[in-house]
Amino acid sequence: MSNRKPSTATARLKQDYLRLKKDPVPYITAEPLPANILEWHYVVCGPEGTPYDGGYYHGRLIFPREFPFKPPSIYMITPSGRFKTNTRLCLSISDYHPDTWNPAWSVSTILTGLLSFMIEKSPTLGSIETSDYEKKQLAFQSIDYNLKNNLFKDLFPDITSKMQEELVQRKEAQLTAQASQSQRKVSSDQTNIQSCFWNFILIVGFAAFAYSVKYVMISSDKQ
Repeated sequence: MSNRKPSTATARLKQDYLRLKKDPVPYITAEPLPANILEWHYVVCGPEGTPYDGGYYHGRLIFPREFPFKPPSIYMITPSGRFKTNTRLCLSISDYHPDTWNPAWSVSTILTGLLSFMIEKSPTLGSIETSDYEKKQLAFQSIDYNLKNNLFKDLFPDITSKMQEELVQRKEAQLTAQASQSQRKVSSDQTNIQSCFWNFILIVGFAAFAYSVKYVMISSDKQ
């Protein structure tokens, strides 16, 4: 059995993990890789009242062995309309700005800062500019995107189950909408047929009336 003491980074990240489980960050779930505690993956659930509402955004944190004395690299994997995917993000809490890093900051602090910056519109290296409409479209597509990622499903089984349920509900709603649309079309077709029928009756009636008038006039002339 090895007597080697865990590194400062390992000890600190284990401590942060326990704190995160006890006091979760709103809208964010995070898990380290089972075989490598220096690589964490997170999921941001889009907050209500933002263009990301309904979306699930997967990303990762890569911690240096010198953590907490050096900051991590931060990446976003799921397209969000806010950040470039698989690109190091330039944030005050990332390794792009080691001069602004505070060793007292924890994983919870990092994730809170990431969420705060995500819902802002301040540009930075690694961010992109898209409309709120595009962000809402990407939020809608994020479930399909993440369900194709086996690592995501392995690390976040509860979120995966929730997304699968939402996908089923979405398909059911789509089928209901299609059935309703078909019913409206059938009803409209029936209305059109009935309208054509009564128009035909009306035309025949007018023709019969006209013929009767003509017949009466001809009979009167003969007399």
